[in-house]
Amino acid sequence: MPVNALNCSVKTGKKIDGIIVVLPNFGDELGIVNTIKLAELRVPLLIQAVDDDNDKVDVKSRRDAFCGKLSVCNNLYQYGIPFTDTTYHTCKINSDIFRNDINRFAAICRVVGGLKHARIGAVGARPAAFQTMRTSEKLLQMSGITVVPVDMSEILGEALHIDSQASSLKLKISEIKAYGKIPGSINELKIVAQAKFGIALENWINRNEIDAAGVQCWESIQKNYGCATCVSMSMLGEKLIPCACEVDIAGVISMYMLAMAAGTPPAILDWNNNFGEDRNMCVCTHCSNYPKSFFQNEIEISSLDVLGTTLGQENCFGAVKGKVKAGPLTYFRLSTDDTIGLIRTYLGEGEFTNDPYDMDGGIAVTRIPNLQRLMKYLCKNGFEHHVAMVRGNICDVISEAVETYLGWDLYVHE
Repeated sequence: MPVNALNCSVKTGKKIDGIIVVLPNFGDELGIVNTIKLAELRVPLLIQAVDDDNDKVDVKSRRDAFCGKLSVCNNLYQYGIPFTDTTYHTCKINSDIFRNDINRFAAICRVVGGLKHARIGAVGARPAAFQTMRTSEKLLQMSGITVVPVDMSEILGEALHIDSQASSLKLKISEIKAYGKIPGSINELKIVAQAKFGIALENWINRNEIDAAGVQCWESIQKNYGCATCVSMSMLGEKLIPCACEVDIAGVISMYMLAMAAGTPPAILDWNNNFGEDRNMCVCTHCSNYPKSFFQNEIEISSLDVLGTTLGQENCFGAVKGKVKAGPLTYFRLSTDDTIGLIRTYLGEGEFTNDPYDMDGGIAVTRIPNLQRLMKYLCKNGFEHHVAMVRGNICDVISEAVETYLGWDLYVHE
């Protein structure tokens, strides 16, 4: 790299996740583009140029990085090398704006790098009634994402063989009881069964280096084992190992991307109910398996409500229930469109509200600007009823990762 262009990298361990090129002056466009091309790292790239000072523009002192950045970017475009720009065309290297650009770029690197070799668990079979959960493993593999399946019987078999006196089981039981309020009516044996399932599921995830998982949450486990999967999935999500209901592979990849971008646990929700006649509000809900910190409110761990009416409340312990606290949100969903051979996505921001809503499960009253237009887009383009959400506004990180580096089709809802 030429002396007048500083090359830095965002690193995780020994792996280079991204490159930052800083232009303190006009720079050497060929030196920069050839170094990046020959390195063959294929990682995100951030281009920054340093401000000139108005009182230092003589031949000896001026930088001309404003101009040089255009030349560098022109070469990157010619070579087909994607890159990320800073907020301003030039800025001071020790400024807060550049510091924020670096933090945003680091999040982009986490998303892009995390997907390159992502391993997504498919635990059990998707519900037969939900064809909407079908996805193309081949299209996902083209983006470096591997789906690793396992039959639910393997997880249940391991759970059944866990010693009831094992210290790991006692620890897991304590963790579940500390995770949320459990009604006194819940049989202690159901908590033990839930703990054994949680240990077996996490063991399989660790053995197979799984980053996120879609889980068969009904109805085999209720009929054959006697509990729900939700709290185990919730607790894994709290560790930033997202888990989606109904073996929703595309949904859990969406969650995983939000987790890497935000650094906080996401959740999978249904676009579920209108909110009276306010057409920019809706209720997003699930049974649920939201991570505890996604609620930011008190939670109860009890039995599934809807499934409990048909499968028996005694077979459905494990649902994590509560009201999601008000705050900003980002929503995102990818879908594999086999008919045209594309991964398609949509993305936007909104807010959770504190409006009361008398429904069981995990409840998120949500305000989305121009919600009706968004719903029309989802219906017309065949998107699923599941959506991944995370607290906070990170739309710019996901859009840059998807459009610039992943090359997927993206609709950003304004």
